[in-house]
This record gives sequence, C-alpha cells and structure tokens, in this order.
Amino acid sequence: MRTVIQRVSHAQVTVAGQLTGQIGPGLLVLAGFSPDDDAQALGWMARKLVQLRIFSDEEGKMNRSVQDIDGQILVVSQFTLLADARKGNRPSYIGAAPPPVAIPLYEQFVREVAQLLGKPVPTGEFGADMQVELLNDGPVTIVLDSPTA
Repeated sequence: MRTVIQRVSHAQVTVAGQLTGQIGPGLLVLAGFSPDDDAQALGWMARKLVQLRIFSDEEGKMNRSVQDIDGQILVVSQFTLLADARKGNRPSYIGAAPPPVAIPLYEQFVREVAQLLGKPVPTGEFGADMQVELLNDGPVTIVLDSPTA
C-alpha cells in the first residue's frame, strides 16, 4: 500500500460536478493498493495516519497528530500511485490491485481510519474521474509505503 499524505487547511473531492467529500484542517490521503496488501498493511497504515505528528504545536514544531488537533481525514483512491515509469514513457500499472481486489481493501481501510479517528472519513468515489481541490498547509506532503509494500 502506498499513500501520499498532505497536511491541508481544507480539501474536497468532486465527481461529475457533485461534491463527494470535504474536510477542514486535517489530512488529504491519496491511497493506492497492491494485490499483496492485507489486513496487517491496512491496519499499520491507518494507525500511522492518525498518529503521524505533522501538525505544529505552540512552539511551531511538528509535534501534533490529526487526532491531537481534532482534524479530519479525506481518503481518495488513486491506483496511479503504484505506477512504474522506470522504462519507456508510458507508465505500467500492473503493480496496482485490480478493482475486485482493491475495492474491498479501500473500503476496509476507510473503516479502520474512521474507527481510529473516532469520526466519519469522507472519500472520493473508487474508480471515478475525480477532481481534488486542496490547500496544502506548509506545504507538508509525505509519501508513505506500508511495510509489506
């Protein structure tokens, strides 16, 4: 599993002009799944997200988590995170899980994040052409692979 985590002041995702998810201060998480991902990888990533200390404390040091600031998390599926563009000019996506595998992983991941965060987690729409808008705060952007990636 691979994620791109962005600390945001606000973010939203729309599909065909319809808002599907929106947050205020917190994390926008782009999530890609591989065929080898399992419950252990999902749990590790969910825990890491809610505990990752990338929000500033009173002294301006990144010492607070999204939980500590009572922030939100928006999760958007993005299979292109698993692209391999090392050869040629057209990326290969064979490292990404196909929809029958990825959809249950995505849904389980969102449930785990929501449970750990203690609040609903808005999302995009799996497999849809989405427009994601965000105001990156910092900017702070972290690419994180699960240990089994």
